[in-house]
Amino acid sequence: MHPAPLRRIPAEPEGTDSGQDARTGRPHPHNLLENAIGKNDLGKTDPREKLIVALDVSTVVAAQRIISLLGDSVLTYKVGVQLYTAQGPQLVRDLIASGRRVFLDLKYHDIPNTVASAVNEAAQLGVSMLTVHAAGGGRMLRAAADAAHAINPRLHVLAVTVLTSLDEKDLEKIGVRGTVLDEVLRLSALALAGGCNGVVASAREASHLRAELGVSFDIVTPGVRPIGTGHGDQVRVVTPAEAIVAGASHIVVGRPITEAPDPAAEARAILSQISS
Repeated sequence: MHPAPLRRIPAEPEGTDSGQDARTGRPHPHNLLENAIGKNDLGKTDPREKLIVALDVSTVVAAQRIISLLGDSVLTYKVGVQLYTAQGPQLVRDLIASGRRVFLDLKYHDIPNTVASAVNEAAQLGVSMLTVHAAGGGRMLRAAADAAHAINPRLHVLAVTVLTSLDEKDLEKIGVRGTVLDEVLRLSALALAGGCNGVVASAREASHLRAELGVSFDIVTPGVRPIGTGHGDQVRVVTPAEAIVAGASHIVVGRPITEAPDPAAEARAILSQISS
């Protein structure tokens, strides 16, 4: 059975038990996560647990089309700055209410108090994962992690290390000396010390991260491209299977799936490549 279509959930009649937070009037994030995850938590042996599909579109209609075509092949969707800016938080609420998980990829990067406030709002939405920039520093990372876990201890805060569109030459131009790997390792150590649950990094660095920092944290890898597809604006690119073998806990795939002639078939092909 396919997950329910996206829809706006009507407000509960006054006086009913809606599972809302008494302080904010919003659905309690634990209840939202139960809806999004509870009945679909199939464990890490299910390859769908490892795949996140990026909804890099601008409208609910376009997002709905992708989700409908993918059906139950995908459990988790990334909502990034493009779609969130165009459609706002209601789309996230609708995705979660329809049984999907949301990876909110807004890459918060500001002073600690501002980031903590933004993370608090994201946690209230019921998202499963969200991103902050590791370059925001230790105090910002700690503020983000504390804000998230105060609302929902199961919410995973991920620190973005070095964007997969950057290489050493790009880093040098912005004043960062050393290799991409050096910077990823440095920022990842900072993020984990600050209470983050994991990092966002290329799979090219994943094996080094596991060797240096252990296995008890998430590594979410964008820049994943199946064999035979173009790299687009990505520089540090690997295949889905290479990413998992390198130590990635999750891979993010966008255009190779969403722009494929048959998105569901492409998703299934990727799932077969990352099956353990």
